[in-house]
Amino acid sequence: MQTSPTDQFLTTVDAALRTLFVTPRAALPCPTLPGDTTALTDEEKTHAGALMRVNHVGEVCAQALYTAQAFATKNEALRAHFIRASTEETDHLAWTEQRLKELGEHKSLLNPLWYAGAFGLGLLAGRLGDRVSLGFVVETENQVGGHLNSHLERLPVNDHSSRAIVAQMRDDETRHAQDATNLGAIELPLIVKRLMTAAAKVMTTVAHRI
Repeated sequence: MQTSPTDQFLTTVDAALRTLFVTPRAALPCPTLPGDTTALTDEEKTHAGALMRVNHVGEVCAQALYTAQAFATKNEALRAHFIRASTEETDHLAWTEQRLKELGEHKSLLNPLWYAGAFGLGLLAGRLGDRVSLGFVVETENQVGGHLNSHLERLPVNDHSSRAIVAQMRDDETRHAQDATNLGAIELPLIVKRLMTAAAKVMTTVAHRI
């Protein structure tokens, strides 16, 4: 059944408000490493918290991207796919927010800005066509996967709680990239990939502190 423009608009606005102003609820339990406890110094908590804040911002952006792409496509099956992926990313959003609270750290103060920017990019990709939009998903998830791998190297070795979350997120992002490839994603031009990398660098650098 075709979704009406009004319903699409209201769903899009609701998704933005929920992401930015409502405590997210995960459908799946937060990943843990059975038998391992996390004991961190204050310095380690600050370091891990900064990394997890960056990861939380990444999930805010993921919500914006998938919501925008769902709004832009005219393909109902693809819209359902984007909404389903967004729902799965909500788990990541909830896990990272929970971990930030446990570490005594705050979310990025610039989350509304990050959301708006990511939504604009997702909308642009969607307007360029479904295969381009899916290609944007593939490249985004590939870059996020690399970023999460780097965090697994940088997190304190005894921060088992954060590491379990990041490892599960990485595996899920890899699956999302493969799903988009299977749906017909095209490979983006090299210049676009480099611009995406540069934009991600700005976001991660700023979000690490603010």
